[in-house]
Amino acid sequence: SDDFQKIPGTPIAYWVSNHFIESFNNNKKLSEIIYVKKGICTGNNEKFIRQWHEVSFTKSSVSSCSTSASAKWYPVTKGGDFRRWYGNKDYFINWENNGSELKKSNNSIIRNPSFYFKKGLTWNDISSGQFAMRWQDEKGLFEGKGPMAFCSKNTEYFLGLMNSKVSEKFLDFLCPTLNFNIGDISKIPIIEPTESQCENVINIVQKIISISKKDWDSYETSWNFKINSLLKNQTSQIKDGYQSFFSECQQDALSMAELESSNNNNFIHYYGLENELKGDVKVNEVSLSSNPFFRYGKDLLPEIQNYRFQSDTFTEFLSYTIGCMMGRYSLDREGLVYAHEGNKGFAELVSEGAYKTFPADNDGILPLMDDEWFDDDVTSRVKEFVRTVWGEEHLQENLEFIAESLCLYAIKPKKGESALDTIRRYLSTQFWKDHMKMYKKRPIYWLFSSGKEKAFECLVYLHRYHDATLARMRTEYVVPLLARYQANIDRLNEQVDGASGGEATRIKRERDNLSKKFNELRSFDDRLRHYADMRISIDLDDGVKVNYGKFGDLLADVKAITGNAPEII
Repeated sequence: SDDFQKIPGTPIAYWVSNHFIESFNNNKKLSEIIYVKKGICTGNNEKFIRQWHEVSFTKSSVSSCSTSASAKWYPVTKGGDFRRWYGNKDYFINWENNGSELKKSNNSIIRNPSFYFKKGLTWNDISSGQFAMRWQDEKGLFEGKGPMAFCSKNTEYFLGLMNSKVSEKFLDFLCPTLNFNIGDISKIPIIEPTESQCENVINIVQKIISISKKDWDSYETSWNFKINSLLKNQTSQIKDGYQSFFSECQQDALSMAELESSNNNNFIHYYGLENELKGDVKVNEVSLSSNPFFRYGKDLLPEIQNYRFQSDTFTEFLSYTIGCMMGRYSLDREGLVYAHEGNKGFAELVSEGAYKTFPADNDGILPLMDDEWFDDDVTSRVKEFVRTVWGEEHLQENLEFIAESLCLYAIKPKKGESALDTIRRYLSTQFWKDHMKMYKKRPIYWLFSSGKEKAFECLVYLHRYHDATLARMRTEYVVPLLARYQANIDRLNEQVDGASGGEATRIKRERDNLSKKFNELRSFDDRLRHYADMRISIDLDDGVKVNYGKFGDLLADVKAITGNAPEII
């Protein structure tokens, strides 16, 4: 028991060896070499913190459009999903004028401000499993749930240590409850490395960070996202583009597993724990989003994981395609093209030729219908996008591959359905659910819906919404659709008079369904006109949760986003 007194805090764990205990006795604690700090407490996250995509990107410190003096929103670490090495860059904090509004708030605690905007390492203070530390550049702040460690030198070396099997063993001992607070982290024993040991680790860790950063930035939920992965390799067939992307993902996961194993073996050797630990890292332990064996958990068969990954890759492709339709992205420019506010500056981008190859929608309103009622509905434009990128020759094959991929997981296959109808069915029934999940209930494309009959649904791009959007939605889409419904009902009424038996029954059923849609759309039109006349403005700084609640029951899933039932004005 005397040996246990050598361990700071003397936690109870009797499975450790004498050699392990001596690591605590013979070496400095981490806190003697590194500053370990808890971050800011806003006291009101709903007011001061946003998911980065909610606000005008031009007001953020990471946008090329702003200067540090003019920015309002700054990156802030806030824990997040299990992910090692790099990533979880999800949030902005209001730090305008050096945080003046936050500092005035009675409930805020501005901890350790001298460490803001410094390079360091961050982790989740509470985890559902293993410890995961990530590299952070000097561009942001850190919050209580995303504490940070700051090194005067060799930051990558300490990241390698903290994500190693050696550190994992220390933390199993120090933090059995999976609460990784700064007090316990500070107790990890540090063997001071030789120069060559340090260089060896840093060389490995830099390669790991590079792979992890590439992975994080290859998804549109990163503000450094450039282009959808399927478009990176110029092919005429989309299946070749997918195969190339999938092979690259497999190679990255294997490379990462090898590098992490080498990192583990180095530290096992440095700490003399060869008899207690093995350094091997399995591919399913590699925390990359592009690694299906990690992403979907080890309970699924590899074949099922790969099917699901293929399906998800194409739901992400369709999300990117819609982004190009909305003008968020463009085939002519990499990265975010338009994520401003109120459609301001959009016309200038169009005139500059920012959307020359594949024109962005002129109003940021995209009909999302289960049938082809509009020339510019999402499904029709998906076909046009695929034609633009991969050409005419293999257009049908490419649409079929997209449809087949969606049916591997996103939706169930339907016998006798055309490829375009399958894509339409995904877009009209499942896209919104996937979008809500991707953007964590803070969607950027808002779903206006007439109701359960889905007489009319459309997506509106949050960053292009302005006070005349609803009026345009009504005049360009809803009113013309009412006329089309009425004309079709009249036509079916004429047909039913001359029909008999089963044919008459079928026509009546079609007419009755259309009549339900017509009545629903007429009610929606009345409500839409009311809100259009109000010319509602939104302030993106208020966040999606506040703004989404301003439109009564015109929008889908209001309660899921705002927490309250729709408020009818």
